[in-house]
Amino acid sequence: MDKLRTPIELGQVLKSLRQTRKLKAIDIAEHSGRSRDVLNRLEKGQDVTVHSLFGILRAMGLCIRIESAGMPTLEEMQARFDAEGDNHDDGPA
Repeated sequence: MDKLRTPIELGQVLKSLRQTRKLKAIDIAEHSGRSRDVLNRLEKGQDVTVHSLFGILRAMGLCIRIESAGMPTLEEMQARFDAEGDNHDDGPA
């Protein structure tokens, strides 16, 4: 699995894993003791508490491993700049 460097990347991976494993959002919310809204915010890369993050990970049967980030790959840099370019207005055409 690729290294996750942003909350958005974490959210995308969690959503993908949930869908691949055919886990229902309502079940994850219930087993984690959180609301579906919290799970939705996490999957969108928005702020949630660390306690909520770990509750959702536990409910999905997942954990986090911490390792050195190292230098981003060329593909990671291109993807980051492409994503940032979508959010910027270059002015009038």
